[in-house]
Amino acid sequence: MSIQDGEHHGETSGDDVARLVQQALKGDLKAFEGLVSLFQRQANAVVYRLLNNVDDAMEVTQDAFVKAYDKLSTLSNPRQFGPWLMRIAGNLALNRRRARALRTTVPIDAGDEEERGSSIKDPSAYSPMQNACANEAQAAIAAALEDLPEIQRDALVMFSIGKVPQKDVAKALGCSVEAVKWHVFSARKKLKDKLAGYL
Repeated sequence: MSIQDGEHHGETSGDDVARLVQQALKGDLKAFEGLVSLFQRQANAVVYRLLNNVDDAMEVTQDAFVKAYDKLSTLSNPRQFGPWLMRIAGNLALNRRRARALRTTVPIDAGDEEERGSSIKDPSAYSPMQNACANEAQAAIAAALEDLPEIQRDALVMFSIGKVPQKDVAKALGCSVEAVKWHVFSARKKLKDKLAGYL
């Protein structure tokens, strides 16, 4: 099995992920690096959406991988490494946000255009018009996400982007699974309404 930088975990089977986990448990650092390569982009996206700060997102994502490595032996189903990691990353991000809110009350910095555009494919692959439209759409999505009530945004990001199981989202947010379902549904409806011109 070959793993390339930035490859999304959806392109790798659960068996491949489980094999990497088993190898990492035996002390194979290259195998854990493979897991990092597979899941780093997704974990960073989840954390960024929760913290809305590039530097904090990178730091928390790194912390999530360190914690995952330390706790790898507690993972009961190696095929579920991705959702397990997203739960760790989401919890660390929520903890960071709570700590930040207790320390100070400053406006959330959404980052500059360059930072927000970093998840778009190489701009040279598109025409200037396509780039402008993509940047406008991405800015609209970021603004619409930011306008959501915090709990709806958190539930949506953890469940839909992070692929964290609803019961784990509920635990992280301190609410019931039914409440998570409602928050995700409400967030999706609000986003659909706000982004109707882009769909």
